[in-house]
Amino acid sequence: MKIDLSKYLTERYQDSMLKQEYEGPVVTIARDFGCPARKIASRLTNQLNQLKESRSKNIRWRWISKEILAESARELEMDPADIKYVFQYEKKTVFDDILSSQSRKYYKSDRKIRKTVAQVIRNIASEGNVVIVGRGGVAITKDIERSLHIKLEAPMEWRALRASEKYCISLEQARKRAVEIDKKREEFRNYFHGKGSDYTRFDVKYNCMSLSLDDIVCSIINLLQSRKFV
Repeated sequence: MKIDLSKYLTERYQDSMLKQEYEGPVVTIARDFGCPARKIASRLTNQLNQLKESRSKNIRWRWISKEILAESARELEMDPADIKYVFQYEKKTVFDDILSSQSRKYYKSDRKIRKTVAQVIRNIASEGNVVIVGRGGVAITKDIERSLHIKLEAPMEWRALRASEKYCISLEQARKRAVEIDKKREEFRNYFHGKGSDYTRFDVKYNCMSLSLDDIVCSIINLLQSRKFV
């Protein structure tokens, strides 16, 4: 059957635009080691759920982080323990992949695991009314039109002091851990869109040393409202 190519392409374009318009809203929060991302995500979603805005979707706002591990493992039909290394910002070597493929019945390559993680995050973001903490969210969801991307940062000494108290380690150990984890998180984001890509830039950054949790949450909500995401 002959098709009207012009009509077909127009309909495909309209469907694509409708899908993009429907995706989100989603907020991603990345953070330097020692910054309170989970506390901010929890307060933010609680306050968003108290708002009565006609533009909001008919689903409650929620925040996710570790849940992505369980969902990714389910999609891959693997034990969460076998893919946990990805969420610890580690990579398999070629030799590790070879050994795993020979020793495990349900082997999945490192690339397959990371691709699945990205797809899980993308699907969750597309549903909307969600705050995603970490997990390379900015790189995976940046092209969603109704998205806001946050970075939490603070001076090293402030972060090291907090980490030292929280984990009962020395300041020097805390500084070393901060440097290592910050680097791994950046590499994880770069994995999805390339090192130095402008695509992973954030919309706004907050200094957690000088701003309170309430200051940051209030500012994020104002941004969401001004962009008509809520």
